[in-house]
Amino acid sequence: MVDTTKNTQIYTTWGRKVAKPVNPNVAGKMISKAKRPLLVVGSEILDGNHLLVEKTIAIAKKGIPVAATGHSITALIDKGIDAKYINVHSLGHFLGDEKWGGLDGKGSYDTILFLGHKKYYLDQVLSGLKNFTDLKTVAIERHFIQNATLSFGNLRPEVHLEALDEFIENL
Repeated sequence: MVDTTKNTQIYTTWGRKVAKPVNPNVAGKMISKAKRPLLVVGSEILDGNHLLVEKTIAIAKKGIPVAATGHSITALIDKGIDAKYINVHSLGHFLGDEKWGGLDGKGSYDTILFLGHKKYYLDQVLSGLKNFTDLKTVAIERHFIQNATLSFGNLRPEVHLEALDEFIENL
């Protein structure tokens, strides 16, 4: 089992609520029990050797809807993934509206997963969700995201990939 709860150092100030570190097996089981999860992917999935694209596809194939931000959709269009494009800041605004019908018109989401975002962008979006909604947010990012509900710690790239494999196995 990959321990993703260590090294949760942050680079900004602590708020009243800070993300709890989570291991991949726990996060996977939590998402598998969510009524309406959403995976939000950013353009960082395109960095390097595109292994994060493969992990995104594996998560989507487990039945998790995908919102693609930045230019991440370019990696998903030809792979049979029904991703919807949206700006991450706009999505943060919509997620805060309980009456929003979701990207597919089937209602709002209860648990939001994040993968492949720049830390400083994502922390700002999650700050609004943390303080003004009851949504559960789970950062399966390589870096600890303090404004999520749950987050992996700061991980080396190879450990992050192992953690994602374990997460996917537990979905």
